[in-house]
Amino acid sequence: NIIMNEKINIIKEQVLSDDWYLLKKTTFNYLTNKGIWENRSRETYDRGNGATLLLYNKLFQTVVLTRQFRFPTYVNGNSNGLLIETCAGLLDNDGPEEAIRREVEEETGYVLSSVEKVFEAYMSPGSVTEKVYFFIAEYTKEMKRHSGGGVEDEEIEVLELPFAKAMAMISSGEIQDGKTIMLLQYLSLSKLMN
Repeated sequence: NIIMNEKINIIKEQVLSDDWYLLKKTTFNYLTNKGIWENRSRETYDRGNGATLLLYNKLFQTVVLTRQFRFPTYVNGNSNGLLIETCAGLLDNDGPEEAIRREVEEETGYVLSSVEKVFEAYMSPGSVTEKVYFFIAEYTKEMKRHSGGGVEDEEIEVLELPFAKAMAMISSGEIQDGKTIMLLQYLSLSKLMN
C-alpha cells in the first residue's frame, strides 16, 4: 500500500495492535530538504478510508444530522460522550459513493436518488491514515423509508434541524465534530442554503 518515494526508505514495520484496527510503528529514513538522511519512527493507525454526507432540504432550510455515543470524546472531556454528526462510515471495500448511500440509509432511513461529492480530506494526518470522502445530498420527506438508527449495536438518534440552528450550534459548542463543521460550512459557502 505504501507508495514508493525517493525521499523515504522504509527500514522496519512493527504491528503494535491488530485488535479493533491496525496500529503500526514504522522506522524509516527520510531525505530532508537539506539533503540529509534522517532516521525517523512514526506510529500510524489504519482504520480504512471513510465517507460522510450532509443531507439538506433547500425548500424547508433543514439538515439531517445524527447523535450517537463516541467513547474517545468522552475520555477527552465530552461529559456524556454524545456527538452530533453528519452520516458517516468506513468504506468497507465499497466505493465512496456506494458506502455513503448505505450508511445514510442505515443511520437515517433516507434512500438517496443522487449524491454530490464535494471534496476529500485527511482528518488527522499526524497519526491516522484515513482519508474521508465528503458528500452532500438534497433530501425530501418521500425519501424516508424507515426510522434509521443504525445497525447491530449502533444507537443513532436522527435529528432534523433548521440549517440556521445547526450553524449556530457550531459557535455554541453543541456541534464539535470536524467533518460536520466542514460540511455545514461548505453548505453555507456554496449558497445552497440561505
